[in-house]
Amino acid sequence: MNREDIPTLRFHLALALLSAALIAFQLEQMQLLALVQWHHFAYLIISVALLGFGASGTLIALCRTILLRHLEWLLPALMFACAITMALALPISQELSGRFDICLLFVEPGQVALLLLNQTIYLLVFFLGALPLGLVFIGFSSRISSLYCANLVGSGVGGAGVVLCMYFLFPQQLPALTALLPWASGLLLISSSRRLSLLTGGGVTLAIIILVACHPPQIHPSQYKDISRTLDLPGAEIVASEPSPFGLVQLVTAPSLRYAPGLSLVYEGEVEPLSAAVFSNGDWFGAVNSRKLSSQEASTTALPYAIAEQNRVLVIPAGTGTDIIQALKNGAKKVMAVEPHQKAITIVASLNGLNGGDPPGHPLVHYSSLAPRTWLALDRERYDLIILPIVGSFGGASGLFALDEQYLFTKEAFLELWNHLSPDGIVLVSTWLDSPARNSLRLTATIAVTLEEAGVDSRRHLVAVGSWNMISFILKRSPFSKGDIMQIRDFCKRLQFDLVLLPGIKAQDRNRYHTPADPSFFDNLDGLFLVSSRRELIRSYDFNLYPVSDNRPFFSQFLRWQSIPHLVRLFGERAVPYLELGYLIVLVSLGQMILAAVLLILLPLFHMGLPGRSRLKKWSFPFFGGLGLGYMFFEIMLIHELVLYFGHPIFAAAAGISSLLIFSGFGSILSERLLPFNANHGLAAALVSFILLLYLFILSPLLHLSITLPIVWKTLFFLLLIAPPALLMGMPFPLGLKRLASYSKSQAAWAWGINGCVSVVSTGLAVIVAVEFGFSAVMFVSIAAYGVAALSATMSQEGEVKRLV
Repeated sequence: MNREDIPTLRFHLALALLSAALIAFQLEQMQLLALVQWHHFAYLIISVALLGFGASGTLIALCRTILLRHLEWLLPALMFACAITMALALPISQELSGRFDICLLFVEPGQVALLLLNQTIYLLVFFLGALPLGLVFIGFSSRISSLYCANLVGSGVGGAGVVLCMYFLFPQQLPALTALLPWASGLLLISSSRRLSLLTGGGVTLAIIILVACHPPQIHPSQYKDISRTLDLPGAEIVASEPSPFGLVQLVTAPSLRYAPGLSLVYEGEVEPLSAAVFSNGDWFGAVNSRKLSSQEASTTALPYAIAEQNRVLVIPAGTGTDIIQALKNGAKKVMAVEPHQKAITIVASLNGLNGGDPPGHPLVHYSSLAPRTWLALDRERYDLIILPIVGSFGGASGLFALDEQYLFTKEAFLELWNHLSPDGIVLVSTWLDSPARNSLRLTATIAVTLEEAGVDSRRHLVAVGSWNMISFILKRSPFSKGDIMQIRDFCKRLQFDLVLLPGIKAQDRNRYHTPADPSFFDNLDGLFLVSSRRELIRSYDFNLYPVSDNRPFFSQFLRWQSIPHLVRLFGERAVPYLELGYLIVLVSLGQMILAAVLLILLPLFHMGLPGRSRLKKWSFPFFGGLGLGYMFFEIMLIHELVLYFGHPIFAAAAGISSLLIFSGFGSILSERLLPFNANHGLAAALVSFILLLYLFILSPLLHLSITLPIVWKTLFFLLLIAPPALLMGMPFPLGLKRLASYSKSQAAWAWGINGCVSVVSTGLAVIVAVEFGFSAVMFVSIAAYGVAALSATMSQEGEVKRLV
């Protein structure tokens, strides 16, 4: 196929459309996974996608001559095939493996097969999409810079575009519509060769896409998700649904639906039925109550109102407004409600009809749609009461939220909350009781260390009371007075709540009404307030209680590897996964990806044999492997920074991936003009390593300084900030691939496979490094990887010079 056969503009446009579809499809699967299972599992989706790219490189290396010989008709045919699989992947996945449930992965052997089947279905999509990209890069390596630019820019635009679509289209509708992009790419590349057959194939492809788009598949959430359990109630039904990038919002009604967290067992009144319950991606979001909430006054969450009047209240995030109703009922003069999930607020407002007494339309209630930490950084007011959401899940969550980045419960967040309190202000945060105790102990440790680092004696400022299922903590800006302590004791005596933490508390004050499952709970709790005993407890406890920070914001990640043998003895092998399932899934999927990468990428390439016998091949693995490792580690780190910056994983992934790819694409174009050919790929990698070392120190502070900007200016600032490293990161790969292809096309295909294989492993590995050592360690690895790539290229060039001399 000659370059003149396809007009340059159409050729590049086709690549851009295909690339946009592949990235959009990745983000759509993240949202669907969050809806059907328990987490967006971004690393898993990215790994499967990169495995498809790596496997395509292997096929090119094995069959390069045959594939390039038929490139003229093969490109549009592959794009049509990608479009068909993209449209059918979700329906087939739901039909064949719709009963897959992550919760059952470690107890039902068949679930492993269903997981592999799911991964294979989506792997095929990315394989068929990556194959034409790889063929173009190898077949037209002399024009790699502009082609690579079209690939990356298209990917970036696709990532940004799909987030906009999520505001208007339901998750199950998006994949079929996205499939129109590779279909259009195929049409653009149809030439005279087999024209009739390709046009027929294109027509069939379009018909399949339209059929799936008109009849999208039904989504079946895990049977253990909150919405599934709620729909099991008699008469329960979904009465409204709204799409959103923050998650699919669903409104459920049921005659028997009740919600009264922390309710006293001596409460004799009626627990009022809920008007409805709101769910986001199948997870509990909040209750929609009537204005008669007498049961709230018999809850542990009523403790702040028993101490003093709370005139200025901040509810962050506000959810569906239950805490707002309680504040208004107790005489609050102003309530500031921070809730970024606006579709949820809209659906609640539509149900309530915006009556004067309902929170969304109440004159004393003011709403902000900013992310919680953004609001805290921007706001300068002081509050008498700040209400945080309940930590954990009723009955425990089996570690399913272990990878959630919870920035509202880090040391940095509690320090900001502390600085937003009035002189006698209070922070209220409650945790569901779990056994063995984890949430309450880690929350106590985080608060204690935060105040300790601020020079405050936490024992004089922290109180906790417990019911049969919940502990509520109140953190007071001023020390608790004798009058406060007397009111707290009266409150607990009246409602038969246990005193958990209180200045001057004695052993006999505890366990009056409820006995914790763990007899050492109170000793462990008290030990967290002394530096020496806290260190010993954190070191020896079976679960990770280390205080949470923005660098390691995984509040619900409690697994400690050295404790697994002891836990197995205590609970049995089948019980351990239910204690910390989320993190174990990372390891299982990482192991699968490593095995698949070896089977689909490395073994076929080794079977083919290393290309050539020249010394040049020796730098291929460290160079292209280093680029794959460094790029993916930086991407994972960037997404982490942007979760806090933009307030949601989907926005963070879209902004991080899109901006990185777009600027990397432009960097690919600039690479040949800015760097001399005889030293370009090694020099480019060295420049990337240097600038990432600089960004290790300046990226987080600069993002923190600009977090309060309006969204348009914040986005513009971020784009300007990320442009320099992203531009440089787009240079080494095309320059190295072009240099390698000038010696041997088969070596270039081998390098493509190496890059894909290392990238597959890198995503899961980056998550593990972040959980164990923090995201700063992820950045260090990225810097080192680019340094290794630069060093290997430099050494190979020196060897070539010596041989020439």
